Amino acid sequence: MRKEEKIRVGISIGDLNGIGGEIILKTFEDNRVLEFCTPIIFASSKVISFLKNHFKSEINFNTIHKAEQAIHGKINVVNLWKENINIEFGKEDPKIGEYAIKSLIAATQELKNGNIDLLLTAPINKHSIQSNDFNFPGHTDYLAKELEGKSLMFMVTENLKVGLLTDHVPIKDIASHITEALITSKIETIYSTLKIDFAIRKPKIAVLGINPHTGDNGVIGTEDDTILRPALKKIRETGKLVYGPYAADSFFGSNNYKNFDAIVATYHDQGLIPFKTLSFGQGVNFTAGLNKVRTSPDHGTAYEIAGKGIADPSSFSEALFTGIKIVNNRKIHKKLTKNPLKNQEQKI
Repeated sequence: MRKEEKIRVGISIGDLNGIGGEIILKTFEDNRVLEFCTPIIFASSKVISFLKNHFKSEINFNTIHKAEQAIHGKINVVNLWKENINIEFGKEDPKIGEYAIKSLIAATQELKNGNIDLLLTAPINKHSIQSNDFNFPGHTDYLAKELEGKSLMFMVTENLKVGLLTDHVPIKDIASHITEALITSKIETIYSTLKIDFAIRKPKIAVLGINPHTGDNGVIGTEDDTILRPALKKIRETGKLVYGPYAADSFFGSNNYKNFDAIVATYHDQGLIPFKTLSFGQGVNFTAGLNKVRTSPDHGTAYEIAGKGIADPSSFSEALFTGIKIVNNRKIHKKLTKNPLKNQEQKI
């Protein structure tokens, strides 16, 4: 891989009182990772030096002032601030939340400008980041505003992919949010991302029911019969392989999920509880449907183990390599569809 082909990975530092800094350092302690990407961490040299000393890390880094100064073959740190920060592992702190958002905003801007190819976000605390200037429930909602496209939370591993019709919505409001337009839009996003981002030629998608036992013919709710089934029927008529609704309580335990390329859950916990049970520590949160690529690990700040040096970087590492794969798949798809007739002639 030539230097210019290396993926430029922008990394937002996340909540510094959590495990984000530790898993970032552990991921890049293996120098072989630098053969696949050029990491650009948005934080400060003082913060990274503190983390290095605390965790006795041997990594070396290159301090820069903007992403385009990044050097291939090195770990680059964009020096966003010069002041000292009081890091207290395991503590929720609005001041620390401010720095998490500074990092996210700077990295997102460089993503929009094309100076990084992939945004990899370390975990944040959804409460401590709130302010008058930043009032989003999390990364997905913020990126949906800043980037182009229709965002969708897509939790992925090599063998299991779960998308959500609704994400950060209170349970009492879920049914009112689910409409034919929403179902059609979300499934279209998942279908497209499976084809383009994961190179699956003919995706096969399962949809879970809204109510227990998909409503039992209206005994436990009517939304599955009046909204979900008609919407799925219309989608199938377009030629897409979309099946369901399936009763969510037995779908994963019966291993039926293995028959599909992706599963669509109607609400957050319906999809994420089984996903994290089956894949915790190996899963990746991918914001599908946007014009830029963002991934993150499938866990939070883990305050209870922060600073102890025992955090597992596996999910962060998976997020890194999944993001690289998606960026490359998008490049291939763009090349193949730019001039399809010419590509067909070359095949002949």
